[in-house]
Amino acid sequence: MRCHGLLLSKTTWQSIVFRSFSTRSKEPVVNINDASFYRQHPTTAAEGAGSNPVIFPNLTFNLPSSSPKPEYWCIIGPSSAGKTTFFEILRGQHLCFPPTARSFPYLASAEIEQKDHRLRIPSRAIQYVGFAGKHGGGLRGGSTTGAYLSARYESRREETDFSVLDYLKGNMELNPFSKESEDVGNDASLQRVIVDLKLEALVDMPVGNLSNGQTRRAKIAKALLGKPEVLLLDEPFMGLDPPTIKTLSPLLHDLAEAQAPRIVLSLRPQDPLPDWITHILYIGPELRIARQGRKDAVLGSLSSRESANSISKPAALEEKMQGQLSREGLPLRDSRRPTTGKPIVEMHDVQVKYGNQIVLGNWASADVNGHSSRGLNWTVRRGERWGVFGPNGSGKTTLISLICSDHPQSYSLPITLFSRPRLPRPGNPGISIFDLQSRIGHSSPEIHNFFPKQLSLRRCLESAWSDTFLSPPSLSCFCHTLVDTHLRWFEPELKPSWSPPEVASTRTTQERVVKYDGKTLDLDSSTDWAAAVQFSNLPFSAQRLALLLRALIKKPDLVVLDEAFSGMDASLRDKCMLFLTWGTTKTLSSNPQYKFGRVSVTETPKDVLGDEGLVEGLGKEQALVCISHVEEEVPGVVRDWLCLPEAKSGERVRFGRFEGPLEGIEGGWERIWGRDEGGNGDQRQ
Repeated sequence: MRCHGLLLSKTTWQSIVFRSFSTRSKEPVVNINDASFYRQHPTTAAEGAGSNPVIFPNLTFNLPSSSPKPEYWCIIGPSSAGKTTFFEILRGQHLCFPPTARSFPYLASAEIEQKDHRLRIPSRAIQYVGFAGKHGGGLRGGSTTGAYLSARYESRREETDFSVLDYLKGNMELNPFSKESEDVGNDASLQRVIVDLKLEALVDMPVGNLSNGQTRRAKIAKALLGKPEVLLLDEPFMGLDPPTIKTLSPLLHDLAEAQAPRIVLSLRPQDPLPDWITHILYIGPELRIARQGRKDAVLGSLSSRESANSISKPAALEEKMQGQLSREGLPLRDSRRPTTGKPIVEMHDVQVKYGNQIVLGNWASADVNGHSSRGLNWTVRRGERWGVFGPNGSGKTTLISLICSDHPQSYSLPITLFSRPRLPRPGNPGISIFDLQSRIGHSSPEIHNFFPKQLSLRRCLESAWSDTFLSPPSLSCFCHTLVDTHLRWFEPELKPSWSPPEVASTRTTQERVVKYDGKTLDLDSSTDWAAAVQFSNLPFSAQRLALLLRALIKKPDLVVLDEAFSGMDASLRDKCMLFLTWGTTKTLSSNPQYKFGRVSVTETPKDVLGDEGLVEGLGKEQALVCISHVEEEVPGVVRDWLCLPEAKSGERVRFGRFEGPLEGIEGGWERIWGRDEGGNGDQRQ
């Protein structure tokens, strides 16, 4: 090619063109101007307002390809408010009216043609990484099927046990069809994301063995290697420990600053908002935009209740102390020790290892007599409320698998559950897996991944009395009453078509009565609606709520909550924690005396539920073990805690105790993570 008498190679010419376009291209990546969206084509006005409602009516939004001042966007809204739907709109999904109101000018530019013509397709140039619902399973895509919960803990490697490195390179099939090879970048870019996302120690590990937080980091790394123009990260901090968040946030800032790729985050109101975010779009009720613009302006215009949920405006400790009660109505200062009973879990010098690799208990400790030992020594008694903390990959999920007997090594390690070993010994019969499952209520991301999505909501709660997810439950009249009570108490959060009583009373018979599974159900009468609601059709937060209720409903001796509140917005989380503490005996109500819009706890009126609808919270004979990476998701009833050290660090596990709910302990969260070594009750094993 000739230019001003010079003969230029194709590579040189493309380089010049690319630099020219990169400096002068100002077209937005996404341009939406007064558009309304629908999931199906609105054929009639009645259909558009009912079964096919309008999505984000009269939406105007612009995502620039470049701007004189940086624009780093964050989409904020409660769980199930529509953040994922908004991201789908940015990727070209859903019907736009008028059709010309949504365009992708930058993707049609010559600059994109020079980079990669495939990036002209919005769904390819704008990549989405989700961590909830159908996007939040394992790294193989979709929900987990064809395996069992304990498979991830087996030491034997199968041919299908692909490693994290295989996943990052796109090698996840034994006999792949001929297909276009994935562009994962060069070795330098691959190594960089591995280092930046702290995956060095995980590259040879099977993807099925990753913890929840490790899986999230791997998914982000995989997306970065695809080199999209825009990367949409849906709640990327959910399930990550504080140290990893501090590492990940600057990395995302560097990517956004270099526009390689442009980053758009979505967060819940209670999530930490990165300092580098400049613009916020706040999603309100009914898929409508409540606010959008520069961060300071949006945060300043939010209502007191919305601001109360935001990490940017937390309620100060002095504000909390005004009422001297926690959000669950517990005293913020309580030095009384609970009455405890017999041990439920006893571990002595427990170490979990695969070959020579120790994944839990890789530390030395000394007992009261000075004898040295290695491993975890821990006892959980009836009446105790424990919090288990630690970085991603420290062994928290492995520890829970030993308690629930999902881990094969629980049979051989020095562990007793309910004063019985897993295998029979002379004079001491073992305890079967079915006996354990009947006495332990368990909710976790792993349970969520494996839970059969085809079951109805009612069947989900009833499965608490089943030996397996799908086996028929053994239900008494009392069990049916318990299920009805739980469904009524959380009907606004679980029923997709829920309306206030004054609205529901106006529905016609045709709107209320449906045929389901050969039965006639009245959706506004009793709890028939729960039999017609499929678990898979519930929003992610409602699925988490259903699994939490499943763990609590039969009053098991031990309740294990592994990140059970992640994915819930603040109001639902607080209602669940109140239910965990008090059952249906107390409820939340607005309290105008608090400037941050906090709520108060009041007695539930007797005419709300009646005698049959009374359910109490955690009992004195029950024990609780809770795992969380977020301070606000630690129940106020937790008093004892342990923090596992980072894997391979050689540090010892730390134990502690709080005299009151965590929210009332100044510096309590920092003390758990070892950032305040001078706190009370911090002991190393």
